[in-house]
Amino acid sequence: MTTINPASRLYKIEPRKSEDELLELEKRYCSYGDTVHYLEPPKFFERAEGGYLYDRAETPYLDLQMWYSAASFGYGNPRLNAALKNQLDRLPQLASQYLHAEKVELAAAIGRLNESKFGATGRVHFNVGGSQAIEDSLKLVRSETGKTLVFAFMGGYHGRTLGASAITSSYRYRRRFGHFSDRAHFVPYPYCFRCPYEKRRDSCGLYCVDQFAKNFDTEYNSFWDAKAGEAEFGAFYVESVQGTGGYVVPPAGYFEKLKQVLDERRILMVDDEIQMGFYRAGKFWAIENFGVTPDIIVFGKALTNGLNPLSGIWAREGLISPEKFPPGSTHSTFSSNTLGTAVALELVRMVAEIDYERITREKGAYFLERIRDLQRRYPRIIGDTDGLGMALRMEICGPDGRAPDRELCDAIFAEGMKGDINVGGRRMGLVLDVGGYYKNVFTLAPAFDISREEIDLACEMFEILFKRCAPGRI
Repeated sequence: MTTINPASRLYKIEPRKSEDELLELEKRYCSYGDTVHYLEPPKFFERAEGGYLYDRAETPYLDLQMWYSAASFGYGNPRLNAALKNQLDRLPQLASQYLHAEKVELAAAIGRLNESKFGATGRVHFNVGGSQAIEDSLKLVRSETGKTLVFAFMGGYHGRTLGASAITSSYRYRRRFGHFSDRAHFVPYPYCFRCPYEKRRDSCGLYCVDQFAKNFDTEYNSFWDAKAGEAEFGAFYVESVQGTGGYVVPPAGYFEKLKQVLDERRILMVDDEIQMGFYRAGKFWAIENFGVTPDIIVFGKALTNGLNPLSGIWAREGLISPEKFPPGSTHSTFSSNTLGTAVALELVRMVAEIDYERITREKGAYFLERIRDLQRRYPRIIGDTDGLGMALRMEICGPDGRAPDRELCDAIFAEGMKGDINVGGRRMGLVLDVGGYYKNVFTLAPAFDISREEIDLACEMFEILFKRCAPGRI
């Protein structure tokens, strides 16, 4: 009997393919259903370090979106990478029906943290991606309330599974997939720069909350049964700072007033922290900036700094106790996976030791000051700037400072990805993310360890791109 050495089958060194060859393969075999082809041709990167991506020519691209805030703590963070490598050597795999120490300690750490922040006891349930955690939260809401309908915000984004798409306001994500019977009822977000009620932030008195509250004045507004004292809706899904909607920051007092309305009508508040959690908005949870306690928190992305998918929900004990949510209520093969929980546990320990609240607030304030200076100098390009912590927005508008200019925004984005910006004699690129209701907003989410010099560098590159793409407006 002939024995074949298994090791001989493991690796076969082949000549490295050119990017043109890879693009041909991609064109033939890869689905176009993801977001890669938002840019044509798609961009290849070779490596990542700190706040930079590098192409094959070793051109550095300063990344101001950090994988949609999933890599907030920097690419290749040594401490988090070490935690992953250690777990890979010790317990790389384990079916999620069994326990391992990192899962339990991570859940306890998040649970205790929320007890200290909100004065509420609760439990944590893990999953893989943000959309899956949203699905789990929807199950929790239905289990508790018996209701299949929820409120969500216009401009809100909660994911692209069928359940998450149903509560995401963009019809574009649902159009191809038939009827969504349990689609959310969408409520205007307090987007003060483009107020749907044409009010002013400094004098509106939070008119938008009053308009929402009026829905419950009479049963004939369709939301409320006054005789039973019961709403048709089980929860309101909120983003305390809108993510994909354009990093819109609500006015002071908004969420406090909204929470009063929800509590009066026994409607749960579900806080989606998938993009804003873990200090992106200057606090561990973005909702902490607004003085309210949600019933459920959904989290993901930066929890593992992008190293291994892990997400989860935290819910008040009364919603997720073993009696209310017994074994098997929901499940995923890779939930609470060992690699993800090991990195996440180390991340939670790291943020307990390092004052990221101060870091993100100070650096975010400096970055906001710098982009507001750009707005003052280029009012025919930038219509609005705002930010909270290190979640910052730059809205690209027409010469009137108001009309959305998606074409210019796209041109600046594409120009930054060419990697040919000459700064101080060095060839560089700028990685941006486009969001907003009209796809005319740069949502800026830099790495937390970005320096002031790199913030200045980013603003210098913006100026160069403005002059390239809109010379007539300078």
